[in-house]
Amino acid sequence: MDHPVSSIPARLLLAKALRGFADGFVSLLLPLHLLQLGLSPLEVGVIATTTLLGSGLLTLWVGAQAGRWPLRTLLLAATLLMAGTGAALVLVQGFWPLLLVALVGTINPSGGDVSVFLPLEHAMLAHSVEPRRRTATFARYSLVGTLAGAFGALAAALPSVAAARYGVALPSAMQGMFGLYALLAVAAALVYRGLPRQERADAQATPSALGPSRRRVYLLAALFSLDAFGGGFVVQSLVALWLFQRFGVAVDTVAAIFFWTGLLTAFSYLVAVRIAERIGLVRTMVYTHLPSSLCLLAIPFCGSLHWAVALLLVRSALSQMDVPTRSSYVMAVVTPAERPAAASLTAVPRSLAAAASPALAGWLLGVSAFGWPLVAGAVLKIVYDLLLLALFSGVEPPEESQAPGRPNAAR
Repeated sequence: MDHPVSSIPARLLLAKALRGFADGFVSLLLPLHLLQLGLSPLEVGVIATTTLLGSGLLTLWVGAQAGRWPLRTLLLAATLLMAGTGAALVLVQGFWPLLLVALVGTINPSGGDVSVFLPLEHAMLAHSVEPRRRTATFARYSLVGTLAGAFGALAAALPSVAAARYGVALPSAMQGMFGLYALLAVAAALVYRGLPRQERADAQATPSALGPSRRRVYLLAALFSLDAFGGGFVVQSLVALWLFQRFGVAVDTVAAIFFWTGLLTAFSYLVAVRIAERIGLVRTMVYTHLPSSLCLLAIPFCGSLHWAVALLLVRSALSQMDVPTRSSYVMAVVTPAERPAAASLTAVPRSLAAAASPALAGWLLGVSAFGWPLVAGAVLKIVYDLLLLALFSGVEPPEESQAPGRPNAAR
């Protein structure tokens, strides 16, 4: 069967939407589910850490296998693992069994995509579009996933609604949502089945390990890891836990908050494309990310829920503009043969670095409800922004550095 290249982004966007919706409600329901099982905030943080550690190790393995297996095959295997994760969350209750599920499964506590799917889809997207359309394509990819995640966050209120209106036991309603997570994995697998075994003719060549771009990728990976380590303090599950503790808000209120933050984040991707056309990818990443980090730093000092939510909304409108631009930048500054390895080697350290901080954040939340994890995350992200600007402000891909109205930047 013929698979036109133009159909590849559409299928990847649909699969991204299904997974984003699933991650949206799981990231909010997971901490509440774990607390209801009798786990402490520290144990919730340890499980969040383990999920990110497992994702990093699995992504590293997939990056090594990308030259041996078709990307479609690896994506289908990942959906099988996702379905198994949803089923396990329905059946497993103890801390240690849950820790095992977190390590080998696809649970995402962040509300963003930090899973094994990411580098595979990035490599396939980069091969299927022209360079001049790459940033816009990654923006649409992020937009669809985040919009779906916002509606997924809103769906996290369904167990509370079912319990209040229909008398369904809240734990049973939550297990039903984890069952839905498994069903969405099956739906994503059906979408992936329509992809070609190779995304285009020139992909028949075996992707190489890093070559001429090795030093650049390693430096980017180190910087992204610093950002991810800071981000691990403020994964969505732990921010929800902080809101539960600090202000005593109900789960349906938290769901509504993250629905609106998700909407703002989603539409910010489109703005990021316009900004990048004028000032370049690196400056777009820094000039939008830095103000969002300052908002994050201020949130713990808010004395009321209204001010905390207002700053969360402002932060959400700014903090993720670096996502499509970062993805596009990595794909642009390496050779096509290096893309799967570059995507993996910039994603894996992010996952491993992010895995170290949720357990620390959980411990801090167990000690104090002030919001020290938010302060720590903000400071680390500010340092990342300044280093990225200092080291890469003059390194722009040709199609970005020659944007209208801008002088050429050094490659």
